[in-house]
Amino acid sequence: MKIGVISDTHLSGHDARLKRLADGPFRDVDFILHAGDLVDISVLDSFEGKEVRAVYGNMDPLSVRTVLPDRLILELDGYRIGLMHGWGMPFNLEQKLLKELGHVDCLVYGHSHKPANRTKNGILFFNPGSATDKRFAAFNTVGIIETGSRIEGKIIKLRD
Repeated sequence: MKIGVISDTHLSGHDARLKRLADGPFRDVDFILHAGDLVDISVLDSFEGKEVRAVYGNMDPLSVRTVLPDRLILELDGYRIGLMHGWGMPFNLEQKLLKELGHVDCLVYGHSHKPANRTKNGILFFNPGSATDKRFAAFNTVGIIETGSRIEGKIIKLRD
């Protein structure tokens, strides 16, 4: 299974950059995860035709928080994937999220705007970075997680 992963879009609606993602890196994914801070729920409409699951982030308004949960545990292709945005200072963010989610094979999160793709103690920690906001990172990124005999991630640097 191939999963597109996006976070921290911070957009007030549809954007041409999201259309480029849908037609580019996400064109052949089976599923899309959005790890929060959409800012407007219509951001998810950019991925029409794909199954999308999302959580709200700390910057999402009530209009998004009433539609999306703050966390999800998904069973995909035999793997337990936890999806949660994050909050507060980014120090020890992964440990705070694991404490909230419990046992997972993969933790997908956002908040820091900094991409992460590493395995520790058998858990894939995966943050796609921000697809559209450069306030905290030098470039925009998204991610792909592939499952099969193993679960692996890849960070994709986007062109401006």
